[in-house]
Amino acid sequence: MKFIKIPTYPFLRARLLILLIVGILILTGCQALPEGEKTDQVIHVTLWQGVNPPPNRDVLQKLVDRFNQTHPNIQVESLYVGQPDQQMPKILSAVVGNAPPDLLWYNPTIGGQLVELNALIPIDEMLANSPVKAEIDPALFESMEYKGKIWSVPFATNNVGIYYRPSLFQAAGITELPRTWEELRQVAKKLTRDTNGDGSIDQHGIFLPLGKGEFSVFIWLPFMWSGGGELVSGDVLQAAAVQLKDNKGATAALQLWRDLITDGSVILSGPERGYETDNFIAGKVAMQITGPWTLGYLQQDIPNGDFAVFPIPVGERPATSTGGENLFLFKTTPQREKAAFAFAEYVLSEEFQTEWALGTGYLPANMKSRQNPKYLAYVEKQPAVKVFLDQAKYGRSRPIFPGYNRVSENIGRALESVMLGKSEPQEALKQSQQRLDLIFK
Repeated sequence: MKFIKIPTYPFLRARLLILLIVGILILTGCQALPEGEKTDQVIHVTLWQGVNPPPNRDVLQKLVDRFNQTHPNIQVESLYVGQPDQQMPKILSAVVGNAPPDLLWYNPTIGGQLVELNALIPIDEMLANSPVKAEIDPALFESMEYKGKIWSVPFATNNVGIYYRPSLFQAAGITELPRTWEELRQVAKKLTRDTNGDGSIDQHGIFLPLGKGEFSVFIWLPFMWSGGGELVSGDVLQAAAVQLKDNKGATAALQLWRDLITDGSVILSGPERGYETDNFIAGKVAMQITGPWTLGYLQQDIPNGDFAVFPIPVGERPATSTGGENLFLFKTTPQREKAAFAFAEYVLSEEFQTEWALGTGYLPANMKSRQNPKYLAYVEKQPAVKVFLDQAKYGRSRPIFPGYNRVSENIGRALESVMLGKSEPQEALKQSQQRLDLIFK
């Protein structure tokens, strides 16, 4: 084999030297700057949420887009990760795998568990230095605090009442709204009708959620509280203190729901689908227990605004469930935590809270938002909102201690068993208490 000698020219050597120097400069320029020197870096923040129904997710996305447009150095990606029962395994897996989102939209009951897992950052100091703290509804701080520190901020708030179709009430000859449990039962019977004369019922009095998930429990709890029941007594806020056995309020509330079913007045939801409103919109059911988050699309889907709301009927005392979701900030990096809090401040702002309330029906967590002219005009046009605002003073929050999810699951099992006619209320609660005692005592 012959080797051919290539002549070497001075200008070629010079070009090679220049290319080598340029290459070194390019590589040097691509090196990461120290963390403190990244002044123009875009910080990407991930938000996990389970906003439902889909029109409400559209409202959220528009507001997230607005934040991203006004904060070029922070870009928030909003990801729908399922309903709360579907989210829980994902959340815990992400925490254990050290790959959590930056922000989590979830009901406050998860707070204690995430704190015990050392997954969250306390935000007392950041919130103390923020002007939005003074604008938060004071009643919501209970849902933000655990063991003397603040771990989340409210995304929005709500409570539950009973929606009804006035035209169906009128057709059934009902002129007074039910104010007590017995009146609710009688009204539900009158609203259960064969409207076309074919011999079968085609309109039922009330829609109830079937399932042992948190949504069903959330909808049922106002009846337990109204019946005089409590989950825990005194100031002992821990799962081991929950009392379901011999809980007269819980027994009475379960019995009421079972009586409504026995009367033939109920359409049950599909399993774990108690939030769906198709039957109510179609006029197949005259009443449904739900919250202001449904207002946005009910206004669009029910002709002539043929719906209204009345408070939860009273057993022994007025009560409703205070709901809504909070934003939790996970431990990530200082930069991402700061960016996540910037988004949390935006969520708490009068601008966000007003637009979110107008688009979805949620009640604003920001007190200035409740006095915003656009919101006041909205309340004037939609009297249902005033019902929720007025009964908020009777709202009760679910506990946020670790283990609440197990408590809720066992309440849900009792609820489902009674609604399906598999057991009596007292026996179902006794069995749930035994399971809880095995877990926590």
